Amino acid sequence: MATAHRTRERQHRTPDNRNRYYVQGNTVRKFDVTREMEHKPQPKVSNRTRKNRDKAKHMSAGYVLFLCAALVASGFILVNYIGLQSDITNSVQHISRLEKELNDLKLANDEEYSRITSSVDLEEIKRIAIQELGMQYAEEGQIISFASERNDYVKQMADIPQ
Repeated sequence: MATAHRTRERQHRTPDNRNRYYVQGNTVRKFDVTREMEHKPQPKVSNRTRKNRDKAKHMSAGYVLFLCAALVASGFILVNYIGLQSDITNSVQHISRLEKELNDLKLANDEEYSRITSSVDLEEIKRIAIQELGMQYAEEGQIISFASERNDYVKQMADIPQ
């Protein structure tokens, strides 16, 4: 036969004259915490503390206006910031398009220069200069060499002697 285990409850009085139960055994009886909280006395609050709490619950008109002004200023700053970011993005895209166009123009210019230099026949120019225009090569006495102190340019101060 199975033996039932009984729990024993003992009542004990606390200094504040409330009954407390001690339970011996493997089960605990339900304890009504909400009733305990309702009967718990509220601590006394001073008038000054109560007034401060009431004042903290309500916002004055000046404080509300200050918050509204701060909100408007923040919104204005954020809208301008987003506009500046958009302008920067557009400028970067425009610069990259211009750089691409510059590179294309440089490539086209180099190709045209190569085409022109390859089409020039120096022998034909020499033949036209000598035969048709009567040009001659310089002779030994016509070439004058001189030393320059600087390499950037030479300024002629008088006629070259013959």
